[in-house]
Formats: sequence, structure tokens, C-alpha cells
Amino acid sequence: MRHGVKHELFDRPLPVNSWLLFLRAVLGCALASQNGPNTLNVPKPRDAASSRRAALRATFWFGAGIVACPNLLAHLATPRVAFVNPGRSDQEYWLTATKAMQAASNSLGIALEVQYAERDHLHMVDLVREIARRPASRRPDYLVLVNERRMGGEMLKYAAGAGIKCVFAFNTLLPGDREQFGRPREIFPLWLGSIVPHAEDAGYLTANALIERGLRERRFAADGKLHMVAIAGDRSTESSILRNQGMERAVREHQHRVVLDQTVYADWQRDVAAAMVKELFVRYPEAVLVWSGNDLMALGAMAALSASGGRPGIDRWFSGVNTSREALQELIDGRLEALAGGHFMAGAWALVMIFDHAYGRDFADEGTELDRAMFTLFDAPLARRFVARFGDRAPALDFRRHSKALNPDVRQYDFGFASLL
Repeated sequence: MRHGVKHELFDRPLPVNSWLLFLRAVLGCALASQNGPNTLNVPKPRDAASSRRAALRATFWFGAGIVACPNLLAHLATPRVAFVNPGRSDQEYWLTATKAMQAASNSLGIALEVQYAERDHLHMVDLVREIARRPASRRPDYLVLVNERRMGGEMLKYAAGAGIKCVFAFNTLLPGDREQFGRPREIFPLWLGSIVPHAEDAGYLTANALIERGLRERRFAADGKLHMVAIAGDRSTESSILRNQGMERAVREHQHRVVLDQTVYADWQRDVAAAMVKELFVRYPEAVLVWSGNDLMALGAMAALSASGGRPGIDRWFSGVNTSREALQELIDGRLEALAGGHFMAGAWALVMIFDHAYGRDFADEGTELDRAMFTLFDAPLARRFVARFGDRAPALDFRRHSKALNPDVRQYDFGFASLL
């Protein structure tokens, strides 16, 4: 076993010699001081020349200690990160995303600030503008941004003008924005990169689970096929587009047995989805599969069926994405057929990347635009474990084992969700 002293932040053993160098530096600084009580009870230098020599010795030993043990800098410079959360401060999905980021910041020793845009994409830009206009001493070192309603480029401009490094999480810039803004570290050198969940997985996993249930139940229409309707989020956000593509891929794989009657857009809203699905049920009475791009829209659609006397999970089957407490309970109770989640961790993984960048292990060695599989298809036992682990407070998770800076042997990030449970 190696002998050493455990670093409070990194929890890794450091060589005793490095600590001795650092302690000698502190002692040298005390010896060089001419003011205040001599708390170390050592003789003060007798003349000005001795004082200068003592100061030079202190500087030398301080530098030697830092060179011998660079991780000591963690005590001297804590990365400051601000997250502009596009959601509402009472919206469960975005609160869960914040909890995950708080868990990561606690584990890694990052100073985290969270500002909520309250589902107003223009207010997101206002928040970034306010942060950029702060005095330099009050600005964060890094910003975590979400490209909602294609506002990412505008936020990037303000951040770059203030010298703040940026990482996009959840959604990054769309291909149509690249001519103006380029790729990370090109036109905007302080745009370091992005980490986004592979959103197509969510659409595919949930649609495939719905289809499999329908095939098992043999709930075919008069044409001998299963009929599905889809409630999507919006037409412009990358995650919405990709979830739809995943759902459509699952339908194509079963094209001889499944028909997608119509896709409508409910803007991620529960009440809008409820109103729309009522019309869809009238228009397509044989549609027994209802795919939704998030959990709120699924819950709205289920409520609409219940209000008309129908039974979710028996008369029609529903799917959703995200991990709200209500949706997880509906899954446990059997009323919701399929639920995918885990992507709320994207902000927490962004903090791991930022931590590594701040401490000299640039994530660019793996790429600047990371697209990772984060979605898990939940079943009832996994839903129960999730509720137990992610309660009302930020869970105590160890993100240090995911850091390349703290684990030099790590060559590729493991941003899977299931391992956290």
C-alpha cells in the first residue's frame, strides 16, 4: 500500500514528499512575514537582506511544492459553472436535471449556479446577457447552455464576448446554424463542445415496446394491422426531431403489421396533448397505440382516455419519455406501457467534461461533439429503484470515477445511466 495523505477533493493518495514541499513553502512564507504575531515561534530575519532571502526561499519552495503536486491547485481554484436551465423551476424533468448536476458538482467540487428561464426561450438569452455583463470577478468560468428554439447561437455570442467558455448539453446547434456559428473551437474558440443524449433511442425504444405489446395482444384493425398515433413535442428542437425519427424507424421495421395514422405536435404540454388526442381518437377509432415524445403529453393523453370512460393499459397502450414521479408510478401500476429516461443526466456529464478541461485533461481527445447513449427503457423494478435513489434531494453519486483527470487510465467516457442505479 502506498503511503500518502488523501486529498480532500480528489480523494486520491498524494506522495508525502509533495506535501512536505508544500508545507515548507507555507513555513517559508511565515518566515518572510514581518507583520503580525510570530505564531510559528521561529526567529524573524534580522535585517532587510535576510528578509529578501527568506522571501525568495518561500517563493522557491512554494513553486516546487506546486510543481511536485499539481493537484494542490484544486484547493486554490474551484471551477465556477453557471447552468441556464430552459425549464420551469417547478417542472419535474428540469428539476431532476438540476439535482443531477448538483450531485456532480458536490462530488467534483465545482461551484454551480443555476438560473431558470421558465420555459421562455427569449428569457434564456436575457439570462446569458445578464451573466455576461457581470463584473469579471462575478462571472462564471464556464456556461452550460441548452439550444432551445434555436437560441443557442445568440447565447453563444454573448458568452464569447465576455470571455466565458461554453458547453452545450441536452441539445446542441442544428446543422442549419453551422454556417454562421461553425463547429466548436472554430469561429467561436470558447465554444468548447457539446454532450447530447442519442435522442433517437428514446423514440425507438418506446415505439418498439408499444408495437410489441400490440402484437402480443393481437389488437389488429379491420385491415389486419396495428394502428398508432403519435404526439410529438415541437418541429424545431433537435431532441424532438430525433425522437420522432426513432419512432418512425420502429414503425418502418414493422411496416407490414403497423400503420402510423398521424403525428401531431403538442409543444410538450399536457393539456394540449389531452385536447389533441380526443380528436385523434374520433378520427382514428382503431388506433390502439399512442406514442408520445415526453411523459407529460402521455399523461395528458391517458387522462383524456380515462375521461371518456376508457382504460389506459387495457383499451389502448401509451408510451412516454422522461422520468417524472407520476409517469414512473403509472408504469409501475401498468397503465403506462413504455417509458424511456436517463437523458436528464446530460448536464451532470457536461460537468465531468468541464472538470477535466479545467484540470488539464481536455475532453477533445474523444471529440468535441459527443453524442452518447443515455436512454434506458424502464420496467417496474427499475422504476422503483430510480424513485428510491433520486428522491427529493440531490443523490450522493460518485462522479469522480468518470473523470479522466482523476483516472488517467480512462480513455473513453462511460455515460450510461443504468450503472448509476
